[in-house]
Amino acid sequence: MRALILLGLVGFAAQLVDGSLGMAYGVTSTTLLLAIGTNAAAASATVHLAEIGTTLASGLSHWRFNNIDWKVVAKIGIPGAVGAFAGATFLSNLSTELAAPVMSIILLTLGAYILIRFTAFGLPRGNLGKPLRKRFLAPLGLLAGFVDATGGGGWGPVGTPAILASGRIPPRKVIGSIDASEFLVAIAASVGFFVGIGSENIDFAWVAVLLVGGVIAAPIAAWLVRHIPPRILGSLVGGLIILTNVRTLLRSDWIDASGQVQTVSYIAIAIIWAGAVVYSVREYRRDKATESVEAIESELQRRSAEEEKTSA
Repeated sequence: MRALILLGLVGFAAQLVDGSLGMAYGVTSTTLLLAIGTNAAAASATVHLAEIGTTLASGLSHWRFNNIDWKVVAKIGIPGAVGAFAGATFLSNLSTELAAPVMSIILLTLGAYILIRFTAFGLPRGNLGKPLRKRFLAPLGLLAGFVDATGGGGWGPVGTPAILASGRIPPRKVIGSIDASEFLVAIAASVGFFVGIGSENIDFAWVAVLLVGGVIAAPIAAWLVRHIPPRILGSLVGGLIILTNVRTLLRSDWIDASGQVQTVSYIAIAIIWAGAVVYSVREYRRDKATESVEAIESELQRRSAEEEKTSA
C-alpha cells in the first residue's frame, strides 16, 4: 500500500513538472520504477499506459487555457506515434540485463540535457510568430517518439527544447502543444509494448495510481505554466534525473562500483546540481530585474512623448 501511495505522489509530481515544463513525466516516473527494480520494458509500458490518461487530461487543460497550437500537434504528433511504436518494439526485444543499463544511459543523457539547457540558456524568445515547418517537425517527432519509448521518457526533453530553440511560438504554447501531441505517442507506444511483451509483466495497479496522480496534477500544471520559472524548474528536475540514473548505472553489472566510488560520485553530482540551481535562480532574478528596468524606461519614454505632444 505504501508503494502505491508513493507512486501516486510521483505521478502527481511528475505531471506537475511535465505540464509546467513540457517534459519529464516519463523520465521521472520511469527512473523511479527502474530504481526499485522494475523490468525496463515493463517500466516504460507502465508509464506509457498511464500517460494515455495523463496526456489527455493535460491536453484538455492546456486547451482550456489556450496553450495549444493545433498545427504543431498534427505535424509532430503523427510522426511521433510512428517513432514510439518502433521504439517500443525495439526495447521489447532487448534482454533484461541489457535493457536496464541502456535505458539508464538514455535517461541520464536526457537529464544532463535538461540541466544544461535550462541552467545555461533559459528560454529563447526570438523569431516569435514565424511558422514551424513540417520538414522540421516530422523528423523531430519521429526521433522524439523513438527515444521516448526506448527510454521510458524523452518526448518532452527532445521535442520541447528543439521547438523552444526555434523561438517561433510562445513557450506556453510549445509546452501545451507537446503535452497534447504526447497523447498520440502514448497510445502508439502502449500498443507496441502489448505486441512486444504482452500484458503479463505490467502491474495495472501501478498504472492506475500513476494515472490518478497525473490527472489530478494536470489542470494545476496548465495554470502554473503561466507563472512558474521554467529555468529554475528545469535545473531542479535535470539534476534529480542525473543523480538517480547515475546510481542505477554505478550499481549495474556493467560498472559495479565500490561504495566509496558511489559516495564520491553522489557528492560531486549534488555539488554541481546545487550550483546549477543557484545559478538559475540568480539568472532568473537578473532577467526579471532587467525586464522591470526596461518596462520603467519604456513607460517614462511614453509619458515624455505624451508631454511633448501636449506642450506642442
